[in-house]
Amino acid sequence: MQKGRAKADADHRAELNRWTPELHASSKRLAEATYSSFDAALKAVLASAHRQPGNGARDKFRHPRETLEFFGLQPTSTVLEYGPGGGWYTELLAPVLARHGKLFVTSDDANGSGERAVAGYRLKLLLETSPELFGKVEPIPLDGKSPRIPLESQLDAVLVIRELHNLVNDGSIDAWLAEFRHALKPKGVLGIVDHRARPDADPTKSSKLGYLPEAWAIEKVEAAGFKLSAKSEINANPKDTKDYPDGVWTLPPTYRLGDKDHEKYAAIGESDRFTLRFVKSDSTAAKAPPVPGH
Repeated sequence: MQKGRAKADADHRAELNRWTPELHASSKRLAEATYSSFDAALKAVLASAHRQPGNGARDKFRHPRETLEFFGLQPTSTVLEYGPGGGWYTELLAPVLARHGKLFVTSDDANGSGERAVAGYRLKLLLETSPELFGKVEPIPLDGKSPRIPLESQLDAVLVIRELHNLVNDGSIDAWLAEFRHALKPKGVLGIVDHRARPDADPTKSSKLGYLPEAWAIEKVEAAGFKLSAKSEINANPKDTKDYPDGVWTLPPTYRLGDKDHEKYAAIGESDRFTLRFVKSDSTAAKAPPVPGH
């Protein structure tokens, strides 16, 4: 953990050196602008120099413009980003929602222990980088033992991007789905992107490699009081064979195997992903959740 925090500090110092007065000024204008549509706002944000170096290179794999528009976000939306990680989507959402909307992000305890504390520390440093962009972002502390979102029917959307498999791995998926539903407004949107396993995969096994079967994920979420309203192949990648010993982290941008077969995995690109939009169901009766592996 000490090495992780030291690396986070070093990366943060390098990032602060990049933030010239001119970049702060342009970021302030970006966050204070009024946009005619979500698309117009996102175009401006995607082209902005505030994005961390290298993040723009991921756009061709992650299709942020198409993905966020598929989820139906607006500049006035109130949004929760669950599991922001390094802030790849946070740095896009924060300025788009800064003037007329609201962004909440879940945050691990930066003063805790283990990898999650390092993730929380990195998020804290990101939000401190630019008060102009991130000053209105509101972190929601995570309690792994007792998932809770202190917002009742206040959210227009909850985004769970490449995180659903982690909820399966730590056994908290049912509790979190219940919290998402509780926090969403009537007809609120739950947007999910995750690495797609083979259809016959056992989710309890494939999730440990970062992948989930799409049909199982749909059944699981609908059993929690949501209704699938649309699905998209925006983030599909047929080159992904899904059979790597080190799981999805073998592929970019992680490259867990280092230089071994680097060109091979670079040619595949990022993972094959399903993109699902659910709406909060009117029904309060929850179905029995699907049994893992069935």
